[in-house]
Amino acid sequence: MNQLYRGRFAPSPTGPLHAGSLVAAVGSYLDARSQHGEWLLRMEDVDTPRNVSGAADDILRTLEAFGFCWDGPVLWQSTRSEAYAEALAQLRSAGLAYGCACSRKEIADSASRPAIDGGLAYPGTCRVGLPAGRQARAWRLRVDGELGFVDRLQGHLSQQLENDVGDFVLLRADGLFAYQLAVTVDDEFQGISDIVRGADLLASTPRQIWLQRCLGYRQPRYAHLPVVSNAAGEKLSKQTLAPALDAGRPVPQLVAALRFLGQAVPPGLEHARLDECWAWAIAHWQFSAIPSGRVIPGASPA
Repeated sequence: MNQLYRGRFAPSPTGPLHAGSLVAAVGSYLDARSQHGEWLLRMEDVDTPRNVSGAADDILRTLEAFGFCWDGPVLWQSTRSEAYAEALAQLRSAGLAYGCACSRKEIADSASRPAIDGGLAYPGTCRVGLPAGRQARAWRLRVDGELGFVDRLQGHLSQQLENDVGDFVLLRADGLFAYQLAVTVDDEFQGISDIVRGADLLASTPRQIWLQRCLGYRQPRYAHLPVVSNAAGEKLSKQTLAPALDAGRPVPQLVAALRFLGQAVPPGLEHARLDECWAWAIAHWQFSAIPSGRVIPGASPA
């Protein structure tokens, strides 16, 4: 590769890391290290009401216990409000973002179709201007048409932005910057060339690519890994009470993550030292062996 590979892992401090988090971290880490690239760590704590006290420190300790080594300091989204405000100002100046006065109830009453992320597609009520006597509660980005992209694992995908999402929020009614804006600005700031993450975030990718184009940013390569599910078929998450990783026995859990990612793990690796496990994994990483896993509705094969 001519461009330096720069990958990243970006957990949210809403609880401890679990097996699904580990799969995403292992996949992004090995893809970077196997290509002699950099691997950066970002704490996505922009959604402050969801942050859990002590979770960020616990995440960092767990990553260290599992042998992850990141390049440079951790980037904290909570310190980046000025950068997000500058990006929003750029979009407003270009006429691409507009103020929205709609409440959630008003959107629910007027929306005619569901959005791909489980909510409702914004019907565009304030797109042509705020109703008389109303003030902006949030700021939204105008979207239009179909957006397609190639995922290294899932292939060519496309999404009808206006129908599947609608104009999406950049600055929330509570004054917090939205995830889509924050992650897009930070990926550009950190010079991320490759994003390897779980397929549960696949439906967000077209919105982030749209933002990249609106802001004149480079587009990273994407690879969305299969997600780990529990016995009920639900994605492992804090909401589904996924058990935390055991920092006292990292190697067996790393081996389980490698097997989930389709790697041909040799017998006995779960009994190896931590450094031996990582040395084998980096030397033998096969991206082509990863199963594509499930594709999230809304980002359909083209």
